[in-house]
Amino acid sequence: MNGLSPTLIVCVVVAYFMLLMVVSYFTGKDSGNENFFVAGRKSPWYLVAFGMVGASLSGVTFISIPGVVGRGAANMEFSYMQMVFGYLLGYFVIATILLPLYYRLNLTSIYTYLDERFGRTSYRTGAGFFILSRTIGASFRLFLVAMVFQFIFDMMPGFSVPFWVTVALTILLIWVYTFRGGINTIVWTDTLQTLCMLTAVVLTIGAIANALGVGFGGVVGAIRESEYSQMFFFEGGWNDSNNFVKQFLGGASIAIVMTGLDQDMMQKNLTCRSLGDAQKNMFWFSIVLVFANLLFLGMGALLYIYANKNGIAIPERADQLFPMIALQHLSPAIGIVFILGLIAAAYSSADSALTSLTTSFCVDFLGFEEEGQTRTDAEQKRTRTIVHIGFSLLLFFVIIAFWYINDDSVINNLFRIAGYTYGPLLGLYAFGLFTKMKIRDELALVVCLVAPILTYIINANSKAWLFGYTFGFELLILNGVLTFLGLLAIAKR
Repeated sequence: MNGLSPTLIVCVVVAYFMLLMVVSYFTGKDSGNENFFVAGRKSPWYLVAFGMVGASLSGVTFISIPGVVGRGAANMEFSYMQMVFGYLLGYFVIATILLPLYYRLNLTSIYTYLDERFGRTSYRTGAGFFILSRTIGASFRLFLVAMVFQFIFDMMPGFSVPFWVTVALTILLIWVYTFRGGINTIVWTDTLQTLCMLTAVVLTIGAIANALGVGFGGVVGAIRESEYSQMFFFEGGWNDSNNFVKQFLGGASIAIVMTGLDQDMMQKNLTCRSLGDAQKNMFWFSIVLVFANLLFLGMGALLYIYANKNGIAIPERADQLFPMIALQHLSPAIGIVFILGLIAAAYSSADSALTSLTTSFCVDFLGFEEEGQTRTDAEQKRTRTIVHIGFSLLLFFVIIAFWYINDDSVINNLFRIAGYTYGPLLGLYAFGLFTKMKIRDELALVVCLVAPILTYIINANSKAWLFGYTFGFELLILNGVLTFLGLLAIAKR
């Protein structure tokens, strides 16, 4: 593995997690619910903003985004940026509409809003869809990392580790440093992990640029002259998966639901001292995220250029291009940088997912913050720990299932599933915010189950029914619209 010994890899991984444990020790001294759920609402906004970049990018971006630049017969090139620009519109909606709502209601779980607006069934339905969505999303991210770790282990002579052991170790490490401090620990570890991830990308770009003989100064020119540099696609029509309008609107809707309607991401925002700080966080987070995605796509283009120039066969799975070149064709130092970046990218989103799942279940289903609840602080802490362990086990079994059924690019699977599970949340919040109507709350679950089913049927038959049209990431919008219309149908007159 290009000079990387198993001993060196283990030492690097152990050193990294020891650093996380040190952070966890100092941030987890107060293990009460207020600290675990909202960090005492005293996190510096700039710390939250920088840490959210890593949580948004995740291990999926670290591996998959560089791979999609030249994936398939029709290269996606830089078209992913069209969706990233759509994110900006979504983040504007979050900062100006959703954050003021959450702070005005002083929420710990953002789904409590649905209880006040519609009723208990809608509330539990929204929280349930979040738990389903985040469990799937976190499992895909951790699956990707476990798969790469397994790839590394398999390349080590005489070093055989079953996949389930790799997965168990991956999740155990998260649990150890999050079970006490919760979101207070996450805010600080996410900042560290974002720094590690972006440093890894910059150093890898520099290494490939030097190997190509262009240096840092020639990177932009090399990418521009390649076949991977097109960013905007206006001429392909509605049936083109790279169509600008489709990707822009898809990006905006994904940002709204996977950040603004997602307990995982909003829980970090709710740790800020005030609404103004949270809005500043969203503004700067948006700007940094655009440049971070440009870095990843630029690295992806350089990986393909490097592979073509050196006669390296492109892997059938585009997700494996970056790890293959970093670990087999570049210097051992870049191999170490890749491993650190991958760990940082994966854990910056997965650790917060585990914490937010625990928070949502404790608040939304066990009623930790309801008036009249009788659990003592010690009993709540004990219950919270059990729930934390329970979700760790759930992630383990879901990842093992993915190992047997996954057959496509991880990032596309992630967004495809999100289109079905986040759609009802989009419809519920849109109906709550933009109408004043009440609904027959007992029927909300039925609507939120029927809408994804109809979405799936329409998507499966769109070519025949819609004159050849195929859905992309805008499938999420369709799901949200169908949910909205369903809620309209059960509205009280």
